[in-house]
Amino acid sequence: MVGEEGAFVLGWDEVLTEEELSVTLKVLCMSEDEFKEYKEQDGWEDDSEEEENSTLSNEALSRLKTPCKKLLYDSVLLTLESYGADLKAEQDLLNNKEAYEKLSRREQQALHVRYGQKRILHQLLELVQ
Repeated sequence: MVGEEGAFVLGWDEVLTEEELSVTLKVLCMSEDEFKEYKEQDGWEDDSEEEENSTLSNEALSRLKTPCKKLLYDSVLLTLESYGADLKAEQDLLNNKEAYEKLSRREQQALHVRYGQKRILHQLLELVQ
């Protein structure tokens, strides 16, 4: 369901791997009986029209059912814990010109990528609270 890398791709305005995330959330939030029924009906390829017409924009994420929001929230927290520093530490380093200039070009680029990823994850936390 998640793809080869086992990750979802989030942008500033929407989920870029929305089909994978929608199916994953749907399945993980099902009861055992609902899952068995879904499997028996070959529901993997033939979802309802409502799901086909929806996109996982930031607005749609904030309207998810509570179990899905909780699952996303907890997943984001786990992802943020996997980083070595928090968002504030990254921001402080970016704002400290002297410390930033001591970093190699590669380290500076990595810092910008990590900071951007963390900002998107924090935005997602706010959306699903």
